[in-house]
Amino acid sequence: MENIIFLAFRRMRRPLLTLIVAHAVAVLGLTLIPGQDGDGNRWYMDFFHAFYFVSFMSTTIGFGEIPFEFSDAQRLWVIFSLYMTVVVWFYAIGNLLSLVQDKGFQQAITERRFSQRIKRQREPFYVICGYGETGGGLVRSLTDRHQNVVAIDIDQERIDSLQLENLQEYVPALCADARRPRHLIEAGLKHALCAGVVAITNVNEANLKIAITSKLLHPKIKVICRADSHDIEANMRSFGTDYIIDPYDTFALHLATALQSPGLYVLNEWLTGISHQPLTEPVYPPHKGHWIVCGFGRFGKAIYRRLKDEGIHAVVIEATPSLTGHPEEGCIEGRGTEAETLEQADIRKAVGLVAGTDNDANNLSIIMTAKELSPGLFVVARQNNQDNESIFEAVGADVVMHPSSIIANKIRVLLGTPLLYRFLSLAMYQEDEWACQLVSRITAIVESELPEVWEIELSPQMAKAVVDHLAIGRLVTPADLMKDPRNRARSLPCIPLLLERRKSITTLPGAETPLKVGDKLLYCGRYSARGRMAWTLQNVHALNYVLTGESRPQGLVWRLLKRWAAT
Repeated sequence: MENIIFLAFRRMRRPLLTLIVAHAVAVLGLTLIPGQDGDGNRWYMDFFHAFYFVSFMSTTIGFGEIPFEFSDAQRLWVIFSLYMTVVVWFYAIGNLLSLVQDKGFQQAITERRFSQRIKRQREPFYVICGYGETGGGLVRSLTDRHQNVVAIDIDQERIDSLQLENLQEYVPALCADARRPRHLIEAGLKHALCAGVVAITNVNEANLKIAITSKLLHPKIKVICRADSHDIEANMRSFGTDYIIDPYDTFALHLATALQSPGLYVLNEWLTGISHQPLTEPVYPPHKGHWIVCGFGRFGKAIYRRLKDEGIHAVVIEATPSLTGHPEEGCIEGRGTEAETLEQADIRKAVGLVAGTDNDANNLSIIMTAKELSPGLFVVARQNNQDNESIFEAVGADVVMHPSSIIANKIRVLLGTPLLYRFLSLAMYQEDEWACQLVSRITAIVESELPEVWEIELSPQMAKAVVDHLAIGRLVTPADLMKDPRNRARSLPCIPLLLERRKSITTLPGAETPLKVGDKLLYCGRYSARGRMAWTLQNVHALNYVLTGESRPQGLVWRLLKRWAAT
């Protein structure tokens, strides 16, 4: 508000002063020039009547001469004052219109409206800094789960595109530089209901500044940042950033998981995927043999290190090794799009290929050339632009890595279902056989679509009926919650994945485990199972039915009818 007032007074100071002086001169002249009353006596207009006359004269309303007809001298002065005030008014109005059209003034108004809307927030929300491919995917995912989001981006076109999106929830958005603390505060950084800040711009330094500002101004808030530099990651950790996501290291870890435990890889893909999408097929990258890595940038380095850690021999092809560096074993200089370069890397004996440059056209060319020379290759492709998704599907790569999707999916899990993040972290320590058995169970209940994943907390807000039953000493188990409230003989198509009780965590809890108030449960299954379970959690009659099999009348009339029938 202070900026708006400052801009208005700075631009309108001279026009307002000119307007005041013009009216003062006109009023003063009318008080000094004598006139005649109805009896021919000389009279002078007082200041009040002079100000009143000049006020309606300058607006060209024209009520007539008051309180008596003017003398010629007065009329001459009125003519002069009339033209003088009209010109001054045009001058002032022109400056006012120029002020309204000023970009700085419009931005101040926009920020004022934005900050006022954020102050009126009554539900927890997340501040998303950066609305590119990653931010767009994350905002859609969170709003689909009916979570509130506030977006900031430095590009006005992106903000305009957000306003045109058909989202499940309204998303307040501001075009501003999130590195400036003022804009983060306007977005609700200090708001009591601000649940977290997500910095996912494409500039590491900007994400670092957002993380530092957020932790200093609101130390208890959850901060999630994107970083693709290990130096930046170390700096973020020093300020207490809660989660730092490097898309290249994350994908390299996924690839290593697929090499070691295909079952765990499939489990991770299914549980972190978007529900209602078709089930993805398992991938089996060769864990022995010769691999070729094209591109030794940030992505290529991460993949190369993982392959070496797995004991796999890999050859690097890089067009500019003087800029990116090269492994100790050396590399082949070239883009990898030429058959000659691939032949030098022994493509015909290779079992795996990584097309990992920062140019989609080059990656597609590498894949097509390599497949002509060695059709049986296992191909890992890096997709930099979301718009090229259909092309990468057509080229037939076994695994496609898209940095924005990796970041958006991981943050969606962290914010939407934090218990799933803990479950997947614990699952990494399990054997592949354990993961394969769980994948088989999930396949049996979801059939052809990715499972819906949700978490519940046994609290008065999420499970009032269950909490009331537990409070009076009644037993409730995960098996009870999985009974269909329409027919308790049938089980809902879902699986309990995790039980968190205070500081203890149990994966795949037993169906007969007694539940307690405050417990948190993670389930996966069909989307319909989630809605029916929510009915059991909140409706005391539905819960009583699944526990006892009795369907008690719920209204006064029905209860009277039941008593009458019993007699």
